[in-house]
Amino acid sequence: MTGSQSEFVRQEAERAAEDAAWEAAEARHARTNGHDPSAQVPPIDLGEWDFGDDNEPIPPRGWLLGNLLCRGFLSAIFADGSVGKTALIIAMALSLATGQPLIGEHVFVRSRVLIVCFEDGADELRRRLTAAILHYGISKNQVREHLFVTAINRSDAKLASARGGEIIAGSLGEALERSIGRHQIDAVFLDPFVKAHSVPENDNAAIDFVTNLFVDVLVKHDCAGCAPHHTSKGPADPGNANTGRGASAMKDAARLVYTLTLMSESEANLFGVSVDDRASLVRLDSGKVHLVRRSPHARWFKLVGVSLGNGNALYPNGNEVQTIECWTAPDLFRGLSTILVNAILDEIDAGLPGGALYSDHPRATDRAAWRVVTKHADRTEPQARQIIKEWLKTGLLYHCPFRNEKQRKEQQGLRVNATKRPGTHAAP
Repeated sequence: MTGSQSEFVRQEAERAAEDAAWEAAEARHARTNGHDPSAQVPPIDLGEWDFGDDNEPIPPRGWLLGNLLCRGFLSAIFADGSVGKTALIIAMALSLATGQPLIGEHVFVRSRVLIVCFEDGADELRRRLTAAILHYGISKNQVREHLFVTAINRSDAKLASARGGEIIAGSLGEALERSIGRHQIDAVFLDPFVKAHSVPENDNAAIDFVTNLFVDVLVKHDCAGCAPHHTSKGPADPGNANTGRGASAMKDAARLVYTLTLMSESEANLFGVSVDDRASLVRLDSGKVHLVRRSPHARWFKLVGVSLGNGNALYPNGNEVQTIECWTAPDLFRGLSTILVNAILDEIDAGLPGGALYSDHPRATDRAAWRVVTKHADRTEPQARQIIKEWLKTGLLYHCPFRNEKQRKEQQGLRVNATKRPGTHAAP
């Protein structure tokens, strides 16, 4: 073979290698997006129908636990670290597995539940579950064949991974499907979501790919899914679905997003909660709820320690492990009779000597309406301020302009809407 022939053969081999590499890259990209390039792709049929002829009964949504979990949809709970996400989802899982409303949410269907834990080992998961069943007085017989758990520490057990700049579906999706089919699972918890994948957390396309894989499993098997997720750094913002860490695709994929936050200092002052007790109280707020009307009210929970009684010679005291229970915020209006409320309203409506009206302004002093509340009722300043806010919200109180002769200017003050007074009392 001459030198020119050898060079020709070498160039042809290089071109063939380049073509093969390009085709391999194309095939990898196609597989990443769920396509097999070697298969014939059938033409797409949209499957549209004439809604005018659609007279079939519409099935209701498959709610499992209150408005928190629904078949075929992904729920997410956004919270900072150590706020109680895992304690909450364990209580949710036990509610479903036993059919009992342990967290105050209605159980529509006693369900088979799968908890996939990525953060704790098997022994720690057993401690957490044991603490919860001890606290709620649940026996193992009550959850048998309804509560399935696993602790995963394999680095390859992911919904998806990033390799060489590509996003590749992992082995976890198929593993979930096998477990769901084996036990006829109704609800799946992935705790936490960030450990269920190894793609860039801030990449919207990558997170969208991951969440779609999980949602596809939920839809295929008619399951509800829940994925607790960490929040970004910054002050707590109850009910803000945008506080989730990383890409917004996580929030967009979930149809039900809730936030779990610690009780704030102002809330503790409002409810008369001590500094020590405040650290154990958390609130659950609806942040994004496409399937139902958003609730303006928080669900409150208390983190409690449970002794496992598992001491031995080396550790005689055993372990105390955290679980969660419902907590009811004090009713600001408890003990306020109709007569007492109307006495407060009478004084507010009458105003001060000289014709000035009371005010709800935060910096109001002599005209502060909250002082009238504390004069008549055993309430703290924060509680009295909140009562005034509630009355304004309901329209029992309203803002009214008046001439403040002492200051020689127009101001806003509070008057009472007589039609909304409690009882049959009439203002004098």
